[in-house]
Amino acid sequence: MTPAARINAAIGLLDQVLAGRPAEQALLRWSRASRYAGSGDRAAIRDLVYEALRRRNSLAALGGGLSGRGLMIGLCRETGQDPDAFFTGATYAPQPLTAEERVAGGGNAEDLPDWLLPLWRQSLGPDADAVAAAMGARAPVWLRVNPLRGTAADALAMLARDGIDAEASPALPEALRVTGAERRINSSRAYREGLVELQDLSPQLACAALPLHEGDRVLDYCAGGGGKSLALAGRQPGLQLFAHDAEPARMGDLPVRAARAGARIEQVSQPRGVFDLVVADVPCSGSGTWRRIPDAKWRLSRAMLDRLLETQAHILDITSRHVDSGGHLAYMTCSLLEPENGDAIGAFLDRDSRFSEVFRKRWTPLTASDGFFMALLRRN
Repeated sequence: MTPAARINAAIGLLDQVLAGRPAEQALLRWSRASRYAGSGDRAAIRDLVYEALRRRNSLAALGGGLSGRGLMIGLCRETGQDPDAFFTGATYAPQPLTAEERVAGGGNAEDLPDWLLPLWRQSLGPDADAVAAAMGARAPVWLRVNPLRGTAADALAMLARDGIDAEASPALPEALRVTGAERRINSSRAYREGLVELQDLSPQLACAALPLHEGDRVLDYCAGGGGKSLALAGRQPGLQLFAHDAEPARMGDLPVRAARAGARIEQVSQPRGVFDLVVADVPCSGSGTWRRIPDAKWRLSRAMLDRLLETQAHILDITSRHVDSGGHLAYMTCSLLEPENGDAIGAFLDRDSRFSEVFRKRWTPLTASDGFFMALLRRN
């Protein structure tokens, strides 16, 4: 496909997303229906769609309208490319610019929903604008080295042999930032043999801060795909690890991932008894990951956020019952919004005097990678 044809395809996909269809769903449907498109075309069109959604409002202002066409015109202008070079009306290319589109472009627009702006600024204070700007860029790819299979040096060498460039984080040597050929990761030997797993730096830092001892009983309550269970298994051999999720299908790949990593994790449909550590990475707005799933921020509403706050409080109350005396509860979100983070913890401590706060920490793209929050609580 020509660059112009890729832009034309992105325009159609963006129009679907703006009409309410999730971006991943739209891209998957397009890919299945467009067998003529090669892997390079699919990757390039995906990048165009996500770049446009990350900076939707500002690109719409630059391109003259909130439409797929307006976003692509805005993206051309923002990147210093002449839209006329692509909007030619030739076969598979978008139609030429109208007179109105030629004079459009200008003004400032925030790349966040209007209703969210006050809450965003209240939550992030002086960092609000810088974090919002960082959310307009593509997120880096991070790997977690699995100590059960080898060292960071082993991983770097094995990745290099497969043509993948990476570097260790100064904050956590077992965290590797991929700097080249990231699309080769899933087929690399290091990944296939369980030496590395895909996991962002921020949750890696959170898992590294948890108190673990050999023989501890650990419950990963909202396990999802099991990334945190696997991270904890690598940190402390000899843990008794249990994974639970309200939707068990989310853990469908966990047995294969655990076997590949050399970890023992028992899946439980109904946790029973008490544990030395309970990890609750609760459902949230995902505001810390919006540069990875940018259409999610435009779908979020105040009503949806309020329902999430109720769910988070409910999970805190349930998981607290499974914490042994002297044990810990780790509350986590991939959110930057204070109602989901500090406010939720403050409200929980007000209603359950058995717990005290050990520490809380928020990571942002300015300090780590994705936005992430963790509060560690101890049962007295």
